[in-house]
Amino acid sequence: MPTIATNNEVATVIIIFNVESEKQQELIDTIAKFGDTVKQQPGFVSANIHKSLDGVKVANYAQWQTKEDFENFLKNPEAQEKKAKLREFNQPDSHVYEVIISESKEGIPKIEKKYIYHFAEFRMQPENQLKMVELAKENVGKAMKLPGLVSANFHRSLDGTRVINYGQWSNQEAIENLKKQPGFSSETAYWEGIAENEHHLYELVDSVTSD
Repeated sequence: MPTIATNNEVATVIIIFNVESEKQQELIDTIAKFGDTVKQQPGFVSANIHKSLDGVKVANYAQWQTKEDFENFLKNPEAQEKKAKLREFNQPDSHVYEVIISESKEGIPKIEKKYIYHFAEFRMQPENQLKMVELAKENVGKAMKLPGLVSANFHRSLDGTRVINYGQWSNQEAIENLKKQPGFSSETAYWEGIAENEHHLYELVDSVTSD
């Protein structure tokens, strides 16, 4: 079972597709088929496919032994040839990340189907990434007090343009109850002026490992 690499012993690759809702399942099936090729590549650790509950996103939280292993996979002509079907969909947002914050109420976070997930995508200019990381560290403790939030895992893209919070919730009801609380979202967002944010809720639909 994949775990969040809090000590950065693996390179994390997060790939997020925008998709028309009627094509979401087709995209998931296409990624799964390509996964048969990917899992045979040197250095591959895991791929974890998520679909957004609103139907407009598909996300792959993937792990490789090193950044170089992932880059070699991208340069492998035979592997990339089998990726042709995926090119029929929208170009995804794909970056290599390192885990910079991991807070959990249940020990080392495990990627498994019992959770509802959120990908909070923060986009910024490279000169703002360090400030975004600092703000995340300042605010994660408050977030972990929320009922139903199991873990919050912030990732920094190596190119400086992204920070992603990959969070786990015990169930969707906990999120809906949070939204009903007086004052929810009334405060100024801590990232305002530093980054643009987009977030969606997901369920994990498939995990592929090198085993």
